[in-house]
Amino acid sequence: MPPTSGHSTTAVTPAMSYAQMLERVRYDGAYPTRERAEETLRAVLAALGRRLTGEERAELAARLPHEAAAVLTSRAPESDQLTGWAFVKDLAVRTGGTLATTRWDVGSVLGVVGQLAGPELLDRVLARLPSGYAILFGRAELIQAA
Repeated sequence: MPPTSGHSTTAVTPAMSYAQMLERVRYDGAYPTRERAEETLRAVLAALGRRLTGEERAELAARLPHEAAAVLTSRAPESDQLTGWAFVKDLAVRTGGTLATTRWDVGSVLGVVGQLAGPELLDRVLARLPSGYAILFGRAELIQAA
């Protein structure tokens, strides 16, 4: 089915390899080992994949290294909508982490994901998600006055 929103769905070559992505997450998150960085990357990407739907999910997956895209799309999206803070709390429960460390983990991974997505796609991803996600991607949350 052709895209209806005017956005291209052509294949995109990821800007970095999975190993480079892991090293970036490890550096940004100050994780002591590659294994800890990968555990964090996988948990956050799986959680994001449960929240994101539609064309934006597919386009984001296309901009991630194959291994990361597979994690993002490994589960069907869930129907409940979580705010950014509820997303962090849900992930903390699933991983057994504290709210503070989980918030750090989410920011460490989503900052890299946002860079790989690029500003235009990230804008569309954020438009699909409830409030509170922009800050998780390292952006200010801009709210229009009523």
